[in-house]
Amino acid sequence: MNLVARSLLLSFPVAIFAQSTPPPALTGQWERKQLTPHFWAEGANFGDFNKDGKMDIVYGPYWWEGPDFSKKHTYADDSKTSKIKKDDGSEETIPGFKGALSKENEYSKNFLAFSHDVNSDGWADIVILGFPGEQSYWYENSQGKDEKWKQHVALDVTDNESPHFTDVTGDGKPEIVCSSKGYWGYAEYDAKNPTAPWKWHNISPKGPWQRFTHGMGVGDVNGDRRLDILEKDGWWEQPASLAGDPVWTKHEAKWGDGGAQMFAYDVNGDGKNDVITSLAAHKYGVAWFEQVDDGGVAGWNKHVIVGEKPEEGETGVVFSQPHAMDLMDMNGDGIKDLVTGKRFWAHGPGGDADPNAAKVLWWFELKRESGKGKWVPHIIDDQSGVGTQIVAGDVNGDKKPDVIVGNKVGAFVILQK
Repeated sequence: MNLVARSLLLSFPVAIFAQSTPPPALTGQWERKQLTPHFWAEGANFGDFNKDGKMDIVYGPYWWEGPDFSKKHTYADDSKTSKIKKDDGSEETIPGFKGALSKENEYSKNFLAFSHDVNSDGWADIVILGFPGEQSYWYENSQGKDEKWKQHVALDVTDNESPHFTDVTGDGKPEIVCSSKGYWGYAEYDAKNPTAPWKWHNISPKGPWQRFTHGMGVGDVNGDRRLDILEKDGWWEQPASLAGDPVWTKHEAKWGDGGAQMFAYDVNGDGKNDVITSLAAHKYGVAWFEQVDDGGVAGWNKHVIVGEKPEEGETGVVFSQPHAMDLMDMNGDGIKDLVTGKRFWAHGPGGDADPNAAKVLWWFELKRESGKGKWVPHIIDDQSGVGTQIVAGDVNGDKKPDVIVGNKVGAFVILQK
């Protein structure tokens, strides 16, 4: 057994087989469009890659032109193929990695995708955070030429399964925020030399964090207008100055066993940011932790949104493997809502909790009532699910947030009608 396989075996939880509740009937509010059934990546995103003022979608080595997402362009190497066995015993060669079209499991080298003009030439580039523990890249936009984009190494080792690409430093440029080689930190590019490898900054002492560590976020936990880094065991407070790469102060907390993306957001409207997270990426549970100050002692009260059983969460909804989350105002009421769902075949058809249940997507509407946060569930889809990334945003320009998914079922855009 090679090192990767052994690490996978040791890092992932033992399979459990509780059953998710059947999803309700779809409401007709959402229209699903599958861009491809082939598995290339565990995430997808959007950006205007041809400068026509319309959003396009990137998934794996391809991007699709908006607004109808029918015309596909290849920006990166797409030579990977897989042999799969059909039901009649014959073999078929398909593009990409083994996924839903196969009875076997495989892992892609592409976990999350982002859009950003790295070299400031006026054209949106593509940033790909790859398989945990491996390199991340950015692809230089070819400026309308029908050719492969130049690939540049951004970071040599990107650990954690939910790394972020966001402006944690407040300098106006996004950074790759993750753990790397046992440290929490961030990697920033040099605007004057954007093709050079990005500079890594440690913010923690060396610890037990490794490539398959689950759960992290970026947000202002203490209200000082500086972004902090969250992980399942607490948060790292950003100091007033980053000069000299100081070690950030760690505040211990227990926010689950390691989920997906984490968010600092004021759920109940009391002026203090709470923490929203999934409790276990490969099991069950979505929750928010209320920031409280009882008698001067800071703490966190747990409120379960989705549990392992209907009675365990306030919504009564149950689904397994909430391995990707996004926070977005889905209904225009000025309050951010939670978008998440079930990851399909994280480790294949026989692994983890309820791996073959309906591939559901939900959005949970946040309502603030009498100083409390209340979550109202709304079904989006039952044929797509999530990967390690889910993105909500207005893709087609109608002022309504849509949802983009990439996983082992392929790539989807689900439009809010």
